[in-house]
Amino acid sequence: MLKIGDIEMKNQVVLAPMAGVCNPAFRLIAKEFGTGLVCAEMVSDKAIIHGNKRTREMLFVDEREKPLSLQIFGGDRKSLVEAAKVVDQETNADIIDINMGCPVPKVTKCDAGARWLLDPNKIYEMVSAVVESVSKPVTVKMRIGWDSEHIYAVENARAVERAGGQAVSVHGRTREQLYTGHANWDIIKEVKEAVSIPVIGNGDVLTPEDARRMLDLTNCDGVMIGRGALGNPWMLYRTIEYLQTGKLLPDPSLEEKIRIAILHMDRLVALKGEAVAVREMRKHLAWYLKGIKGSARIKDVIMEETKRDDMVRILNQFVSQLHMVENEGASTSAASPVTVAQ
Repeated sequence: MLKIGDIEMKNQVVLAPMAGVCNPAFRLIAKEFGTGLVCAEMVSDKAIIHGNKRTREMLFVDEREKPLSLQIFGGDRKSLVEAAKVVDQETNADIIDINMGCPVPKVTKCDAGARWLLDPNKIYEMVSAVVESVSKPVTVKMRIGWDSEHIYAVENARAVERAGGQAVSVHGRTREQLYTGHANWDIIKEVKEAVSIPVIGNGDVLTPEDARRMLDLTNCDGVMIGRGALGNPWMLYRTIEYLQTGKLLPDPSLEEKIRIAILHMDRLVALKGEAVAVREMRKHLAWYLKGIKGSARIKDVIMEETKRDDMVRILNQFVSQLHMVENEGASTSAASPVTVAQ
């Protein structure tokens, strides 16, 4: 099993710390679906230090989510250390993760995120400073390099290990690639061979079979799932089952998808209030509905909704009408679109 410091996970499956996605509402669903470790979305070190209300709310950890990793980012050693101390002393997160992979310019321009990938010495200095200041295990999530000409994954992982980092997650893409192209699992394998701390592989794990192939190819200690879980938390428990037994569980029914989507929305409402939650839920529902016949029309309607009860009514109506179409033997007819009353 995957073990980071003295924190032992019940399996090798890890939910990636996706920005705008991995709040307690979604993380708890992932945990209920069996995920060994869930990671919270990244939080700015300076926002933590300045006591930003919204940022402090992002540090909330439901006991049912544990074990949980809380991710911070920053480019200044002093502020990163101070933020890490807050996470260490004022939250019940189990692990402090440092972001070393975010590719967006507003982060890299602050000498944070993927910018670190160019300087193993800075990685050592920053990680060691955090490790010396906290009691919780410190980990790092990184990409393999800045671009195809600057791939220092092995050197960077070794710097993390020397600095006292307890694990490293490696996304098999460069900063330049963003989320395009293919993840390079061979470099994840090289990192695993170069360090003795746990290595968690990330990138292009979209099916349970992908997870198995990644583990077999790289010999990594855990598999991190990100985009493959968007609107599809079943990917998590199907992967766990497949890795443990070799059994490939079926995809969920439409009713099950909608049930979990509504549960997700209700937890967001409890967390953020109806107005914000419903607006946020629009993108999630687009993911939950992906690939379902007739869903293009309902997505257009959902994007205009502002009320929780109206969302639920539309979703339930969609399920009923889709079944009606199927029962009439017209489920494959392009001339029989599903309609949604507003």
